[in-house]
Amino acid sequence: MFYETEKNDHGLARPPFKSCVVPRPIGWLSTLSADGTANLAPYSQFTNLTFDPPYVLVSINQGSQSQRKDTTVNIEETGEFVYNMVTYDLREALNITAAGFPPEVDEFEMAGLTKEPSVLVKPPRVRESPIQFECRYVQTIRLPGEGRVGTADIIIGKVVGVHIKDEFITKDGKIDILKIRPLARLGYSDYTYVDNAFEIKPSELAGKSPDLAFGLEGATGSMPKE
Repeated sequence: MFYETEKNDHGLARPPFKSCVVPRPIGWLSTLSADGTANLAPYSQFTNLTFDPPYVLVSINQGSQSQRKDTTVNIEETGEFVYNMVTYDLREALNITAAGFPPEVDEFEMAGLTKEPSVLVKPPRVRESPIQFECRYVQTIRLPGEGRVGTADIIIGKVVGVHIKDEFITKDGKIDILKIRPLARLGYSDYTYVDNAFEIKPSELAGKSPDLAFGLEGATGSMPKE
């Protein structure tokens, strides 16, 4: 099939677009309002941008009444946020925090989650999460859209601190993703989680350039000499 997005003439019972880019990492973002109220909300249009230094990006669509989301407002007003990795075991708590609570409601309390103090930023972390990034706000790109919710705020943040629970680090210094079972977003109301992994080494056609491994590993600092 083929359809033009402006005509939206796909003819299917359910919109297919979001199911065509999967799985998507979930940015479970904790913030503080200007008056100190904690907020926690999940966003599936989330990714890392680069690694030296590390930056992340989240795209937050505006609400059903064409208002900007609390997460967007909090990040711009305070300049800080925290990314918390979501796991399969945290799926029910995640679902609660996805609800459209008023700004004065603390989603940590609603979902029964524990606030853990951050080191370099003020927003708390989710103690139950295995990995968290402390982030400082860099900029917002306002992307105009159609309808009440189409417009999005694309927020870029610089990662200034990373927390990884020791129990999820293997003896050879890798993160044990299969033990963590990270949750990821599909389309519709569907989710998945990582329960298998395999390695593909760089093709011999790519040669043995050290900068290839440098980029694949996401190392930081000076590029190694050949």
